[in-house]
Amino acid sequence: MKFVFYTHSLISDWNHGNAHFLRGVMRELVLRGHEAVALEPANSWSRRNLIADQGHGAIAAFHRTFPGLRSKIYDAAFDHEAETDDADVVVMHEWNDPALVGRLGRIRRDGSRFLLVFHDTHHRAVSRGSELAHLDLGDYDLVLAFGETLRQRYLSAGWGRQVVTWHEAADDHLFRPVPEIARTDDLLWVGNWGDDERSDEIMAYLVGPVRQLGIRAAVRGVRYPAEAIELLKRSGVRYGGWIANAEVPRAFAGSRLTVHIPRRPYVQALAGIPTIRVFEALACGIPLVSAPWQDSEGLFRPGQDFLFARSEGEMARHIRVILSDPDLAAALSASGLETVRARHTCRHRVDELLSIIAGLGRTPLRETAA
Repeated sequence: MKFVFYTHSLISDWNHGNAHFLRGVMRELVLRGHEAVALEPANSWSRRNLIADQGHGAIAAFHRTFPGLRSKIYDAAFDHEAETDDADVVVMHEWNDPALVGRLGRIRRDGSRFLLVFHDTHHRAVSRGSELAHLDLGDYDLVLAFGETLRQRYLSAGWGRQVVTWHEAADDHLFRPVPEIARTDDLLWVGNWGDDERSDEIMAYLVGPVRQLGIRAAVRGVRYPAEAIELLKRSGVRYGGWIANAEVPRAFAGSRLTVHIPRRPYVQALAGIPTIRVFEALACGIPLVSAPWQDSEGLFRPGQDFLFARSEGEMARHIRVILSDPDLAAALSASGLETVRARHTCRHRVDELLSIIAGLGRTPLRETAA
């Protein structure tokens, strides 16, 4: 089958987590003999910021790291009708121009035979619901929501014909343990600042415990204001700025543990959605301690795959114990890795996607033509 993915960017993961998952899904589809192409706008905010931050070398690095992935950059004159004419499945990510969302719906309504899918991997359905309410999803065959609470939001609002839960997952071709790298740090957190959606939580679940324990810690991510960078420095936390997602497994391998600090909307309004960082960390076999979120869908085995910390003091205690107990650290690493490999890789998600497509009774166009 031919899959066309409308994404904000495949090339850039600068403050753009959907690129992580999409790369893994496309890789798996291609390995199975399908055709997959991503379309991204010429004015992509993420790609512009990546170039401004890292230069064009970061773009070249993407192509070296993912040689089998195809991405086309489109402008206002691009012929979307021609590009999707022979597609079997077209997936529109929610971070796209509303006019484009509507245009693809009209193309589908006017006789195109592809399956048209809307894919939501963000919290704006609950935090800025009016933005999604204005999207025209009436001609979309399917909505993929990355958590059951988000699916229920779509259903209650009447958005979309059919809504299915489709969680993110780790690309375990990329995210895996790298045991040959020496562990020179105690703690590494990979995460972006995020519009003050977790600034207090970063202080409570990262900065405070690091300061209290006096451990060797580092942060990688973008959009940190100058005052936050200065606070990290004063607290003994090294700030390293942007890191390519493909380099994260080697960075994790150099640290003895990591933490997860979810953004506030996921904790308050979208229970059960951990975001992709948890899947990726556990796939690397690094012990993880998480700030609070509710695993309402039973994705993991809290206390076995990772530890929950419900306060700054509990986070510090968990970190101290993991650093002082090699057996506990090894058990967490093995258990988290086992769960991801058994349930939460991009292979599993592609299995699910193909099953969903088959359940809708769709036949690939080129098989029909034959």
